[in-house]
Amino acid sequence: MNVRKFIAANARDALRKVKETLGNDAIILSNRGVPGGVEIMAVAARDMAMIVPTPAGDITPPPVERPAAPSVDDDYRVMLSSARARISGTMPPVQPQSPPAPRPQAAAPQQRQAAQVNAGIPRTGALRQADVPPRPTTPPQRPQPQVAPAQTQAAPARRPEAEVVPQAVMDEIRSLRKIVEQHLAGFAWGETARSEPVKTEVLRQMLDAGFSPQMARDLLTDLPPEMDAGQAMAWVKGAADRSLTIVGSDGDIVDRGGVYALVGPTGVGKTTTTAKLAARCVLRHGPSKVALVTTDGYRIGAHEQLRIYGRILGVAVYLVKDALELRQTLIELQHKHMVLIDTMGMSQKDKLVPEMNDMLAGCDVQRLLLLSSTSRGDTLDDVIRAYAGYNLAGCILTKIDEAASLAAPLDVIMRHGLPLYYVSNGQRVPEDLHLPNRSYLLHRAFKDVPETSPHKYNGVEPGLIMANAGMMAVGGRRG
Repeated sequence: MNVRKFIAANARDALRKVKETLGNDAIILSNRGVPGGVEIMAVAARDMAMIVPTPAGDITPPPVERPAAPSVDDDYRVMLSSARARISGTMPPVQPQSPPAPRPQAAAPQQRQAAQVNAGIPRTGALRQADVPPRPTTPPQRPQPQVAPAQTQAAPARRPEAEVVPQAVMDEIRSLRKIVEQHLAGFAWGETARSEPVKTEVLRQMLDAGFSPQMARDLLTDLPPEMDAGQAMAWVKGAADRSLTIVGSDGDIVDRGGVYALVGPTGVGKTTTTAKLAARCVLRHGPSKVALVTTDGYRIGAHEQLRIYGRILGVAVYLVKDALELRQTLIELQHKHMVLIDTMGMSQKDKLVPEMNDMLAGCDVQRLLLLSSTSRGDTLDDVIRAYAGYNLAGCILTKIDEAASLAAPLDVIMRHGLPLYYVSNGQRVPEDLHLPNRSYLLHRAFKDVPETSPHKYNGVEPGLIMANAGMMAVGGRRG
């Protein structure tokens, strides 16, 4: 038998030498640190029988047990090659117990030779003959009790339950992930600011104005790289212009006529806008061609407010309470050029919104959704999702005189592809209702934010906003 010594600068190199010299099944006997590196004592698997002989006639492999976890000083110690130990049975597993009593002096020649070899092996981490316990004999078979046939079926093994990660650990993981994403966003923003300064500046201006990260990303996707800052901003405004759908004078519903219901959240200006549209229609077609209908029988004074407008305009006003009354009223008013329905204002999260949408759809009524220019973009998104449907003709933008910027409402209108029919900028009837002016609206949307504004982004803050929106770089997805 040849016990070989291997010395290398580190354990990895030493183990590689063992593998190259003795093969993949080599047995590691010990390892220790020496000046300048690591020393490993190993023996080839074919010579292992000289250390641990197999009792004659016994070919049953011993039970394989998991060895005890190695200590810090014994990190690279390998007790036995697992595949060869289970198949050949040349060496029983080392048991974590005290060594057995000394064996008699009359030992077999191979045992004496193994003892001599082991005498020259360092004791630290070494595999000694005395550490190998004798093979346990087969215990005597005990008589099994008689079991009824119904009890002979073994109970199915229970599957181990999945380990549940504590909520505190998951919260900590999410917090660390957030920190890493913010750091990466800062790095990406700085790198993009150096490589694409024009694109970065235009993106910052769009975020300052109030555009959503998604809209800014979409408009900047195909920005030509050779443009300067002024040309890039003009190019982006042109892309926004092409994305905005506006109904001009040729599509004015006052001239086309029809049945329209004004819908939207509470306080968005439905009743006043209904009166403005009725006044425009009266000026062009006369009061006999217009009718007003209200479904708002819950809000105190709502019906009376519309009745006052009707009295001033000389237009009849009808109150309906359900879909049946609405259908009968519309049949009676089918000779009118235009019928305007003022609906009850309710939150976009109200469960009655789908019922009202179904009622209007069942009566073949086109809906005009009123959006307040003073609302946040995410709130407007919720409103559009709540009132969406096949009979949603378009939208009317109200309170543009109260909004500091029109970027958020125009952003929502462009992303959802809603046609814009009118804009409202005051309470006067009918003076403060206008067909949309494309140049004016885009100018208001891209208006620069003053340097002293608390809503202006500085440093890497735009990069953090884009990271929170799911984009780690300014360029976003291409194509």
